[in-house]
Amino acid sequence: MLKSRVISASILILFIAAVVVFNDIFPLALNIAVAAISFLGVIEIVKALGLSQKLVLLLPSLAFAAVTPFLPGTYWHSAAYYIYTVVLFSSLIFYHDSVTFRETGVIYSMTMLIPTALETLLSIRSCGGSHGMFYVIIAVFAAWAADVGAFVAGTLWGKHKLCPSISPKKTVEGFIGGFVLNIAAMLAFGFVFERFYGGTVPVNYLSLALIGLFSAGLSVVGDLSFSLIKRSCHIKDFSNILPGHGGILDRFDSVIFVAPFVLLLVQQFPITPP
Repeated sequence: MLKSRVISASILILFIAAVVVFNDIFPLALNIAVAAISFLGVIEIVKALGLSQKLVLLLPSLAFAAVTPFLPGTYWHSAAYYIYTVVLFSSLIFYHDSVTFRETGVIYSMTMLIPTALETLLSIRSCGGSHGMFYVIIAVFAAWAADVGAFVAGTLWGKHKLCPSISPKKTVEGFIGGFVLNIAAMLAFGFVFERFYGGTVPVNYLSLALIGLFSAGLSVVGDLSFSLIKRSCHIKDFSNILPGHGGILDRFDSVIFVAPFVLLLVQQFPITPP
């Protein structure tokens, strides 16, 4: 199990590294990554809810998830939200004998949440200017480092259950460990970044500390939110696409809640000078 987790985590890290490395020569790599993750995430959530046969709801949702990450900042981005809404609720009207409002509402809300939240990674890149991909790295790993810290601390010292009715394995000790490692990781990223540029690009360590502090809590909110969905659907993982980790949503549930917060924070407290 541990070996599978390490292999899957390594593949994810290499994937992120490739997106970062090729950003200058192929900026669309990040858009493609966000679109792919959103697309797979919507498939997983619809399948988990047992609604994959409702093609009149599924197909427009997949199209929306795949297309919108390529449209931020354009007229068509806003248009896509409107068109998707009209199409989905028109489907409810025309197919009301076989499609319920509950099914439409659930798919609609989750399809809105997943791509919209992940799209903030594109806005975060823009906020960072020439160092935009460093901002993206911070946003992604602010969620993942907290998860790792919680997993390690919970495994070694976990005794007090945090939320047993939703996620029995989560502990208070793991929760604290997530905070500690996340803040340390964000500060370490800043230190490495400064050394990489020979100290010529100063880093706002207060901003990084705030990201580490609040993202640790938000990652737990995201994890528990999607754990509650899984519990209500009577499933352990959304899929097995990432051995040892489960599905795409099992790995990006915390990113969905952390990335928008990072965007809001760096707009007021940039990590690096404009």
